[in-house]
Amino acid sequence: MKRLWLRWIGLALFVVILAGVMVRLGEWQLHRLSGRREANAIVRAHEGQPVVDWAQVFTPGKVIGADDQWTRVTVTGSYDAAHQLQIRYRKSGDQQGSEVITPLRAADGRTVLVDRGFIPRAGDGTDPDIADIPAPPGGTVTVIGYVRGNENGKDSAVVPVDGRARLINSQAIGRAQGGDYVDGYIMLASSMPPQSARITPLPLPQLDEGPHLSYAIQWFCFTAIAVGGLFVLIRGDIRDRRTRRERSARRAHRPAPVGKPATRNGVPIGKPATRNGVPIDSATGVPGTGSSSTGPSSDDPS
Repeated sequence: MKRLWLRWIGLALFVVILAGVMVRLGEWQLHRLSGRREANAIVRAHEGQPVVDWAQVFTPGKVIGADDQWTRVTVTGSYDAAHQLQIRYRKSGDQQGSEVITPLRAADGRTVLVDRGFIPRAGDGTDPDIADIPAPPGGTVTVIGYVRGNENGKDSAVVPVDGRARLINSQAIGRAQGGDYVDGYIMLASSMPPQSARITPLPLPQLDEGPHLSYAIQWFCFTAIAVGGLFVLIRGDIRDRRTRRERSARRAHRPAPVGKPATRNGVPIGKPATRNGVPIDSATGVPGTGSSSTGPSSDDPS
């Protein structure tokens, strides 16, 4: 029984740890679902709103927050093509590629980064060289786009090197380029005059909830299966132990089998040897002689 208890304790500890991990994974998926719903709600809230001047959102010293995201704004100014950047390892739909970031100096003298759109990789899977990216329209341009907050990450991702970075962070880019950029950036939807057709404006995010709810349900189901499996194993061990004990009890109460009589030369010990049903004299080995013979005695006077 002690060995069973050790087995059960070990299984219970394993299941507790496993269930804890799976519950946390399920909660993480629910957290992502909640974030997805909040983001979708913000996009929907701004869909029907009119376009506003960018200065109403990008006020001096302001940090772009969640409620500002996806607000449609318009800004007029001129691009700073000399400080154009390539944001690598991006995806649009099913395509891999890069995004093009160009600073735009507005009429009020402040500078905002504009995500001009997406360029897919070449057929050999390589990104275009920074020098081959189409330049922005010259002169005065008017951009309509969506407010986006800074992307945060390690310095290796946000600080541009040789005109390339992996995340869009106006503060890190400004420090690297020696410029003073407002917080956040604008994701271009349209431009006047239009830009090169090689750069495709990014689409709005899909307003669905993704697979997070189904993933969470799966993790919680796995947790229930693990806990239920533990009880099934323990119950099986108890049933097997009870079965073995019952078999042992039946064997203990079963009458011992009657043994065969001892024999010598195939003849049971204690019984006289016979030949054709006639006892054999043990001294002479002749049938019908000896004390068991019924014939006349040699001392018979007749």
